[in-house]
Amino acid sequence: MSEVKKIKTHNGEYQVHESAYVDEGAAVGNGTRVWHFSHIMPGAKIGDMCSIGQNVNIGSRAVVGDNVKIQNNISIYDDVILEDDVFCGPSCVFTNVINPRAFIERKNEYRTTLVKKGATIGANATVVCGVTLGKYSLIGAGSVVTRDVPDYALFYGNPGRVHGYICSCGVKLNDNYACPSCGKKYRLDNGVLTEEA
Repeated sequence: MSEVKKIKTHNGEYQVHESAYVDEGAAVGNGTRVWHFSHIMPGAKIGDMCSIGQNVNIGSRAVVGDNVKIQNNISIYDDVILEDDVFCGPSCVFTNVINPRAFIERKNEYRTTLVKKGATIGANATVVCGVTLGKYSLIGAGSVVTRDVPDYALFYGNPGRVHGYICSCGVKLNDNYACPSCGKKYRLDNGVLTEEA
């Protein structure tokens, strides 16, 4: 029977399945859970109350905020930054080099990818390095993201594009930029959506 180990830290404890590896020098926050066959590299920074699914690799220069959900079969490479409350659906893909070749080392050319607070990336979506996904944006399953995504955008397709806007609660906004579920109201000015006070 497999076991989950509890690891004490200076600010609490986190849980690691016995088949997973958390290398010395990685920082893992209080209440975070690391599941089967995952590998957290030295130098990786992971916040509190995260769920790291099965077969996940997190690179040495990756940064993961608080309450992030990383589903199965995902690599969070160096220079990928996930802010708080980000959801990464199963088998979504990040890249780190724009023009890779097996016979040319380009580790000094990694591009930073930023996923802002509350964004969701659907299953099997591909995020090309160097882009920013806006806060509370939602990337549809199987989409290919090759450019920056605005805040609250509903973004899908190949290549992906904006197909409307979505509330922070995850429901598509109506034509008046109001949420039919929670009632929040938004305003669109010059392509930038902001929540009304």
